[in-house]
Amino acid sequence: MIFNRVDARLLGRLVLLVATLAGGGYAAQHHAYGLALGALVLLLLLVVDLARYLTRGQQALADFTLALQYRDFSRQYPAQSVPALLRPLHEAFNQVNATFRELRAEQEGQFQYLQTILALLDTGIVSYDAAGTVAWVNEAFKQTLHLPYLKNIRALQARQPALYEAICRAVPGQPVVVKLTVGSQTVQLLVSATQFKLRGEAFTLLAFKNVSQALADTETIAWQQLLRVMTHEIMNSVAPIASLADSLGRHVQRAQQQEASAELLDDVGTGIRIIQQRSEGLLRFAQVYRNFSTLAAPQRTTLYVQELLQATRQLLAEQLAAQGIEVTLGVRPAHLTLHADGHLLEQVLINLVLNATQALVQTLVPRISLLAWSDEQERVVIEVKDNGSGIAADALDSIFIPFFTTHPNGSGIGLSLAKQIMQLHQGSVQVHSVEGAGSAFQLWFPPQLPSGSTGTYHTKT
Repeated sequence: MIFNRVDARLLGRLVLLVATLAGGGYAAQHHAYGLALGALVLLLLLVVDLARYLTRGQQALADFTLALQYRDFSRQYPAQSVPALLRPLHEAFNQVNATFRELRAEQEGQFQYLQTILALLDTGIVSYDAAGTVAWVNEAFKQTLHLPYLKNIRALQARQPALYEAICRAVPGQPVVVKLTVGSQTVQLLVSATQFKLRGEAFTLLAFKNVSQALADTETIAWQQLLRVMTHEIMNSVAPIASLADSLGRHVQRAQQQEASAELLDDVGTGIRIIQQRSEGLLRFAQVYRNFSTLAAPQRTTLYVQELLQATRQLLAEQLAAQGIEVTLGVRPAHLTLHADGHLLEQVLINLVLNATQALVQTLVPRISLLAWSDEQERVVIEVKDNGSGIAADALDSIFIPFFTTHPNGSGIGLSLAKQIMQLHQGSVQVHSVEGAGSAFQLWFPPQLPSGSTGTYHTKT
């Protein structure tokens, strides 16, 4: 059993070492000093070779430990061309490396899978440590805030102070909505935070969801429901009044034919006419808002934006000229097209231009610009810009609410209608205004998709 365990190479080296030692001793006894010196040199070489042979296992173990330290699991240890005593050790090394390689491949696959999922999300995600150093950020976050990169979360303090303040106040489990201006758009972000520890180090994970469209849709639905209830109640109340006024009017006519008091009859007739006129006015009022709350779906065709803006200017040319307002038009590229309902957009543009004319009443050199362009994401933007009185900062958040108006004779319905029409087109209305310097209303449309219908926009006659 012992000989079965002993490496033949090791035994051969020991036999050769003993034989060289004996031969050297024999040569020295017989005064053959040359042979004795040669035997001594050979003996030293055999000792060195034996030492290297005996330490090969320790060296292999040291190399394996060093590879583990640097996480290098690609090395293969030969199991056939080594002494028999080292074969089990090398086989164990190879098995450990194979296991680690498999685990690493699984981790990399899971990481790539997670990266792919996070890249597809439209929710911005960023994680950072206690020092604010960003550990990871996805593409949606950078696109939402127009940031090419973010190394430290404190960098947001200079670019988006309101967002940075919300982040500093964020409490896990308590999302907050933050209103920001990003580029030329106003967005509302739902900010959620959570905290976790990784390898003993504390991290904060933030999620940013653009809820502007969702909030706008919810607000529109709420106003529509309110309008339906209001119009129903108004019409139920006014219709009997109008009917009664008409009936009383016929009675007065019959009384006049019977020579009743002329003065009394005139007073009654006048009052009845006033009631009837007011009732009819209320009915028209209710009908207008009923139409607003039940706006039909857009009938989309491919429009040339240049023609759409020219048509709007032509429709209002007489009124604009009467006020001495200069209107400029610019579209880039000139052949810019838009897949939308031309008549609904005409209504939006007319409302915006008429609002601009009211803001230009006190302006010495009144100007209105009708501009359109396509951004880097292929979104079409139409802008109506004026150099009028502007909008007060405290009124900006209310101008799209139905019935709210800053003009004495305004109905408060134009901008609300414009917002609803843009939502039907999956777009939005953005406003930028400086009091005393002018306003700019921008219609943002989603990226254009291939359409099955094309056509040229024509003005209504």
